[in-house]
Amino acid sequence: MLTKLNQRRNILALSFLVPVLIMGCYFTLRGMAPFGKSSILTVDLGQQYVDFYAYLRSSILHHPASLLYSFSKGLGGEMWGTNAYYLMSPLNLLLLFFPGASLSSGILFLLLIKYGLAGLSMAYLLDRSNLQSGYRLLMFSTPYALMGWMIANQLNMIWLDVLWLLPLVIVGLMQLLDGGRPWFYLSWLAITMIVNYYMAWMVCVFTILFTWWHLSLSRYPWRQKIRRFLRYVIYSCWSGLLSAVILLPTIYALTQSKGTYNNTDYTWKLEYNPLKLFGKLVPGSFNFSQMPSGQANIYVGMLMMTGFLLYFFNRRDRKWSRIIAALISIFLVASFVVQPLDLFWHLGQFPVWYPSRFSFLFSFWVIWLAARTLTPNFQLKWPQLLFILAISSLITVVLLTKVNSILSYINTTQIWIGYSFELLALIALSIRRHDYFYHGFLILLACVDVSVSAILSLNQISYVSQSDYGNYTTQLQQSIKKIKQADQSFYRIAKSFSRTKDDPFQADFYSGDHFGSTLEPSISKFMTLIGQPAGDGVISYANGTKITDSLLGFKYNLSTTATNDSALGVNTIRPDWTGKTIAKNGKITIKQNSTALPIAFGASQKILNLKSSSSDPTQYQSMIYQALAGKSTNQSLFKVQNFSNVTYTNTNETTQITGAMIVKNDPLLVGKVELTFTPQTNDPYYLTLGESAVANATIEVNGRPVTNVSSFRNTIIMNVANHQKGQSVKITFTLKKASLWLQNVSLYQLNQAGFQADYQKLSQSPFKISKSGSNYLTGTIKLARNQKVMMTTIPAAQGWHAIVDGHPAKLTKVINTFWALKLSPGKTYRITLYFIPPFLFTGLIMTIISLTGAIIMAKRKAKNVIKKSG
Repeated sequence: MLTKLNQRRNILALSFLVPVLIMGCYFTLRGMAPFGKSSILTVDLGQQYVDFYAYLRSSILHHPASLLYSFSKGLGGEMWGTNAYYLMSPLNLLLLFFPGASLSSGILFLLLIKYGLAGLSMAYLLDRSNLQSGYRLLMFSTPYALMGWMIANQLNMIWLDVLWLLPLVIVGLMQLLDGGRPWFYLSWLAITMIVNYYMAWMVCVFTILFTWWHLSLSRYPWRQKIRRFLRYVIYSCWSGLLSAVILLPTIYALTQSKGTYNNTDYTWKLEYNPLKLFGKLVPGSFNFSQMPSGQANIYVGMLMMTGFLLYFFNRRDRKWSRIIAALISIFLVASFVVQPLDLFWHLGQFPVWYPSRFSFLFSFWVIWLAARTLTPNFQLKWPQLLFILAISSLITVVLLTKVNSILSYINTTQIWIGYSFELLALIALSIRRHDYFYHGFLILLACVDVSVSAILSLNQISYVSQSDYGNYTTQLQQSIKKIKQADQSFYRIAKSFSRTKDDPFQADFYSGDHFGSTLEPSISKFMTLIGQPAGDGVISYANGTKITDSLLGFKYNLSTTATNDSALGVNTIRPDWTGKTIAKNGKITIKQNSTALPIAFGASQKILNLKSSSSDPTQYQSMIYQALAGKSTNQSLFKVQNFSNVTYTNTNETTQITGAMIVKNDPLLVGKVELTFTPQTNDPYYLTLGESAVANATIEVNGRPVTNVSSFRNTIIMNVANHQKGQSVKITFTLKKASLWLQNVSLYQLNQAGFQADYQKLSQSPFKISKSGSNYLTGTIKLARNQKVMMTTIPAAQGWHAIVDGHPAKLTKVINTFWALKLSPGKTYRITLYFIPPFLFTGLIMTIISLTGAIIMAKRKAKNVIKKSG
């Protein structure tokens, strides 16, 4: 007995180690850190998730309250719901041991652990269900761990936990449906909901299908089946109650952010030709072009797919069960291509990149049915052999004829490799011997098949070098550390360079950048209105002005002397950053902005009535600043300027610049438009640029390229001159295409004296912070005679509360973006502002009550069992 137990443990250990060793060897040969000069970072993993992991690490180690709210998320945003999507996996705690540039190495180890746990979990399920045993478990657990979905989505680390959680949920579900104890199912489904609600939704839907099939296996009376189904429904809902502390605040947060983009306009149509899915039955059927829009990644190896097809001829299960299994399979495949079904699986939203995110469920289903079919004594019959051979040969012929014209992500070599694996699988299953060599060959075939597919797929993807990530991260973190050591007050920091939009998470500072699915739409809209690059789920404070730097409290700015430094990724120029240099760190210069306002300050009540929003970002900035200062919003701080000279090279000439359509005379030659002006003052000058002007031209200012300017869907502002009176400034547009629309291209001069006068008024009544944290601010303020509002640049999210002199006070939303407090002038107020995620306490109470109920019920049932046995 002990020997069998040890053997079982060893095999389960192997089911973990085999995927880890396969992928570990591949990553080592690719030279990924810590094994070489490359890194595991690519696409969203390198542009988003690595920064979230850095945020999680700094939050846990230094300021846990930022798990509720963080000013590093754009201008500030709730994090409880955000973390529920990105960071609730307990495995992430491993990253606490990987600081700074070594974080990429920690992510690699974390990824390997997830590969291993997927294999282990699947092996455990098959072992517990008595479908497979011994070393044959590896024949199914390894293809599960290395399925096409896992390979294609290893860069989406936040989803991968579902692969090791799903088999555990199924173990508990079968136990529940068979009349056993509910606690295994209850706990693992709740854990799945907590780890990632998005993937949990897909798992929950799948459990309905699996329950339907599993109940069909038995010959119980319908009443008993209904009772067991109701039992499943009750404990599924109970799992939701157990995870309410996460789900309730998250659901509310989604209604304020990601959920506002839900698609309610859909038609019953095919998203693509279903026959394209045959291309995904080829090993290595994945490349970069499949990320934004492609077909479902369903490759699990030819042996698994063969076993899946043979299931429908397997008389071990009832005919009715096989019919239901076929209907479930058809439904899953239809969900890949039918638009409303696809939306249903994705919670009503079309995926932005990475289509068919639920395809791991189909892969699981294929392997599960294959495991029920390919038992140790399975013998392939000739009719079945000929049927499978005919189907695979037909698919191969079709793919060979369409590979070049339709399926660009596979080639003929891959098709022949896949067909060879299929032939080997059929030959092996036809052999009548069933000794260790036979089983060993099947295991080897299954493992080699998915390993080859993984290698072919991942070889199509490029990765960020460790030096690019490490050097940038090190320089940025060192610079931020210098600022924090010198100034421990509350402020935001701007940069003229960036690696990602989540740099503030990576280096733990407050700014105005963010890239994440849960970004509040009101912040994105505000950033758009003030001329910053913004879109759904992304904002970037890359094109500020003196006014926005002041208003939003950007007290420090980081710039680099290297115009094209690959490590720092320069993306904007700011001649108006003329503040005092307080420190230097390598190529980074740190300057202080003397006109930065605090997070809260006294202002005129005129801001309460400012409703209009101009499509001109200069006008909108001026209206806000003037209203706060109690000035007339009709008197703009920006004045339109004319260009003194325009030079056209190989293009038509126009009578005006703004809105002009520029067309090349000769499409094969370079086309340029050079706009020249000479500042008549030392005031800052700004250029507005519409989306088309940015997207379809390269831009230079006095020969210096302006790189990585992204306007998304709005007009942006670019600083082109400051303290350059009498000096000629030349702005060059080089056409990328045959034509260029100079959309919203206009030149403005900021009235520096008027701006300075407004700043003096606004800075006379600062909110003096005595104590602060990630989700609260405490301090005092005394408003001047003409001020009746404490204006803040805290985004107006529900969950913020105000205590004024010990009493709750009502916050007022201004300009549809920020919170403000109505106060009386002349009195000193002690104010505390704090944030608690809405429904957090309600969810916590529900979780505690449901958990207590589960514990009490479990103890009572345990006592009843003891009494009966006694």
